[in-house]
Amino acid sequence: MKKLGIIALAFFMQHISAQTNRFVYQVTMKPDAENKSDIKTENAYLDISPEKSVFYSENRIKRDSIMRKAFQGGGDRVNFSREQMEGLRSNINYSVEKDKANQKTYFKDRIGRDIYSYEEDRPLNWKISSETMKIGEYKVQKAETDFAGRKWTAWFSTDLPYQDGPYKFGGLPGLIVKIEDDKGDYSFDLMKNYKITESPSLNQFGNVLKVKRADYLKQQEKYKTDPMSFMMAQGGGGSGGISAPIRVGGGGRGPGGGNQNPADMKKRVEERVKEEAKKNSNPIELK
Repeated sequence: MKKLGIIALAFFMQHISAQTNRFVYQVTMKPDAENKSDIKTENAYLDISPEKSVFYSENRIKRDSIMRKAFQGGGDRVNFSREQMEGLRSNINYSVEKDKANQKTYFKDRIGRDIYSYEEDRPLNWKISSETMKIGEYKVQKAETDFAGRKWTAWFSTDLPYQDGPYKFGGLPGLIVKIEDDKGDYSFDLMKNYKITESPSLNQFGNVLKVKRADYLKQQEKYKTDPMSFMMAQGGGGSGGISAPIRVGGGGRGPGGGNQNPADMKKRVEERVKEEAKKNSNPIELK
């Protein structure tokens, strides 16, 4: 009986250690370079499991859930509330996965109808300060780094047993509780954390293409320059290249397909892409 109790305890401990810890960050952004008063705020999740961590938008999961239920309904029509979907638009359409085993960071983002994935090739070189303070219930310590054209100040806590953080940030001797750039354009603030059984799977409409970071940037620029030609090339011609979600470097997805005049469709798509490019003219990575 005692032996059975020990076995049961071992299984319980294994289950606990395999659980995923979810850290909820409030992300504050000023994505429009010409209108810094337009401040966007939304929540994002950092799900940390023994093997990896994944950072992604809360709104994206909610949108994915609505779409999944709509498609599971079957039939010729896919029904969902457009107003509801618009209310869940996000400026965090990317996801970032950190593989603990090989210490690599992978970034995924949609361009047109496909998802482009690359391995981050720039190391984070931190300068850790002796300065400390209290943020909420955590004692935190200051660290600074230059990354992708911005100077970042992070506050990390060794009260939490993780060397991780939001977005691509990590590698400090603790969890990042707060990080912001020196211009005040982007900040990530830890709000709460709790355990979940496992991270939800993110919908991956279209192909997932593994590329170098430089190639991702080239494809993004091609899409901005001529979105219709870019999507036609992705879809192999015909209207199929139009019906998938479209987006570049910012919030939301573009208009769907249907029986529309090709010239009108082209104009609408180009106007939408230009509008989104303007609204996202101050990206988190400047270079």
